[in-house]
Amino acid sequence: MAYSQTAKQSASLLTLGLCLVAVPFVTNDFRAYQLGTYLLYGVVAQGVALVWGRLGFLPLGQALFFGLGAYVAGLLLIHAQDNVLLYLLLPLSILVPALLAYLVARLVFAGQYVSGPDFSLITLALTMLGAQLANQFPGLTGGFNGLANIPQLGDLDRYSNMYFLIVALVLFSTALLSWLYQTPLGALWVAISQNENRLQFFGFATDKLKAGAFALSAALAGSAGFLYAAQQGLVTPQAIGFQLSAELVIWTAVGGRFGPYGALLGAVGIGLLSSDLREIWVHWEVLVALLFIAVVLYFPGGMAHLLLNAYQFINRRSGTHVPAYAVAPKTPGLRAPLIQSCGGNSGPVHLRFDNVSVQRNEVSILNNLSLAVEHAGVHCLIGPNGAGKTSSFNVLTGRLAPTSGDIFLDSQRVTGHLADVMARAGVGRKFQIPSVFNGLSVTDNLRIALWSNRAQARQLLESTTRQWRTDMLDFLENTFTFLSDQADKPAGELSQGQRQMLELSMTLLAEPRLLLLDEPCAGLSTAETQQQIEVIVQAVSRLGSTALVIEHDMAAVQRLSNEVFVLHQGQLLANGTLKQMQDSPLVQAVYAGGQK
Repeated sequence: MAYSQTAKQSASLLTLGLCLVAVPFVTNDFRAYQLGTYLLYGVVAQGVALVWGRLGFLPLGQALFFGLGAYVAGLLLIHAQDNVLLYLLLPLSILVPALLAYLVARLVFAGQYVSGPDFSLITLALTMLGAQLANQFPGLTGGFNGLANIPQLGDLDRYSNMYFLIVALVLFSTALLSWLYQTPLGALWVAISQNENRLQFFGFATDKLKAGAFALSAALAGSAGFLYAAQQGLVTPQAIGFQLSAELVIWTAVGGRFGPYGALLGAVGIGLLSSDLREIWVHWEVLVALLFIAVVLYFPGGMAHLLLNAYQFINRRSGTHVPAYAVAPKTPGLRAPLIQSCGGNSGPVHLRFDNVSVQRNEVSILNNLSLAVEHAGVHCLIGPNGAGKTSSFNVLTGRLAPTSGDIFLDSQRVTGHLADVMARAGVGRKFQIPSVFNGLSVTDNLRIALWSNRAQARQLLESTTRQWRTDMLDFLENTFTFLSDQADKPAGELSQGQRQMLELSMTLLAEPRLLLLDEPCAGLSTAETQQQIEVIVQAVSRLGSTALVIEHDMAAVQRLSNEVFVLHQGQLLANGTLKQMQDSPLVQAVYAGGQK
């Protein structure tokens, strides 16, 4: 019996809610109070799981946002006793951490191609700074002793019914994240961790996507801090310090960083276990450390992944079918709208390099390169290795900064623009080595390409966006039949040739006005090469676009285009028809080409 993903999520959430609500009735108020504290930590851990498990960058200072939310809420609750209007400012305990996180992430990630260790180290430094500031201003924060005498939130007793408000927050955060993970935005988050560089070449500003996700994780931490202040009645610098941040990472890793339930399980399970162990065993931290090391080395999915595997194994043994996910139904009549870019212009793009030079460490990569592509169709870029062919693509797409010169698309100067900006201007690029999202299915790879320059912000939250189709997708699936036959297969498990075809398909699905194809037939058999060439020629004709193809196979060049640019030592050596280039003594002296 098959269940929809939504039904499964609802059942899981209902089960979680019933179990949590039952705790005070089957134990006692103190145990519920203690559990409530770790549930709040669990909400913060869910934010850690969001950015670490989904987007691939590790926050080492998440306690900063938890403690900041707690301090803001605590101060407001104290002063609201004299001015009830201050209760209206309590959302600041959520908004201030979220805004701070967004600004930090935007500053760190701006212009980066991939996430590096800088972010983790900066968040670590910030949480250490936060703890230091909390100690240094006793008049505001209470200093080392903490902000004390925080009143209860309204009529909610911190040892009884406050617990149910905490449960409500847990259910809300779990439901929110579970839903977001199933949206197109959730797919983009995973794509960032898989291949951020590729995603930028589809026009997605990954620095903004990462900053938004980090802000959401901080908002969850701030909301947990808000309730923590009301539940505890005391906020100390330990709530904003590094030790709690480290524990949050450990709990997330042990519980499972790839979903909200695992992070919650880790915080509650390991947190409560540690709380009990410290009372009976002085070296309890050793056991937790060993457990963390074992999970990192052998069980990266954490306890949640182990439990899921066990559950699926039991259901397979009992004959019950438990699908890994639900495949969205196709809607052949739905066609995705394409947003025209580059000032609203349509049709082929005109490309011009004007004396573009690139020099690195006294090595000339491009040397006053000047060339112009004046009309639509396929144009080939050939030359010996090191001639500057791929470098010209890198300069055009913002991956290599020019030392001098200018590049123009139509009449627009685009020198130095980043990859995502160029993609939104109508430039699509295929790399020499296939660049796909290896851990995502073939279908999700194609979907992400379809959303390029089409999906608005609200559409990234709509399930119907996953059902988009275009005429180009129909054409590609009819030609490359594996795209539909192996739709659910991870892209990383495809053959070299299939990955080449998949990446070409993805590039074409974005329907760019200028196609940059770097050796699209590399590693393909003769039959695959012929099929690849036919797709390129037909797709360029269908789109009415311009394509610039780097290729060494002269037979492929002959079938692709009759106009050729020959590069040598970072300069344009000659251009004309293939026959003219083959007959040119100047070209013959430096390049002979090859043939499969």
